Amino acid sequence: MTGLLPADLRDTAQQWPVEGSRRPYDGSFVQVREDEVRTPDGALVTRTVLEHPGAVGVVALDDADRVLLLRQYRHPVGRRLLEVPAGILDVAGEPAVDAAARELAEEAGVSAREWSPLLELWSSPGVSNEHWQVFLARGLTVLSVAERGDLTPAQHEEADLEIVWAPLDEAVRAVLAGQLCDSMAVAGILAAAVARAGH
Repeated sequence: MTGLLPADLRDTAQQWPVEGSRRPYDGSFVQVREDEVRTPDGALVTRTVLEHPGAVGVVALDDADRVLLLRQYRHPVGRRLLEVPAGILDVAGEPAVDAAARELAEEAGVSAREWSPLLELWSSPGVSNEHWQVFLARGLTVLSVAERGDLTPAQHEEADLEIVWAPLDEAVRAVLAGQLCDSMAVAGILAAAVARAGH
């Protein structure tokens, strides 16, 4: 076994032949697809895929290096999770960074002067094609009611959002202690800490 060179540390594209496909469920933003896939050894296997349009997340850091978190109810896990502002890519043709800025304004009433890509990831590649793009936002400003206009949390779970500001170092400790478990928040907080350290 040999080690990989830094240039080789990357995911690569590959597609096994799909010999049949059906859609047992079409929801408003998630669809279920069942593919009959031919493996390299010739076997035909069924793979279930949750199709998703993708999502963006925002690690928003203020001048004191506090990260903006949202406490929100998530029914599938029966928890109120601390998350970073995030949302699905549901506006056709909208650049991901614009979607991230919109989500930050809608969910937290905050705008940012500086935006930079932080990381990309697949949320659960064993079952879903949901792709996340997470951005680092700095130079934050709280929007006035007039500036927010129609940009307010939608309804249901989002109507019950609680904004929490946490020092980034404390958020990292909470992640490592298993106290913060939302995957986008975990990845984003750790990536922001690594980026701040200059890596």
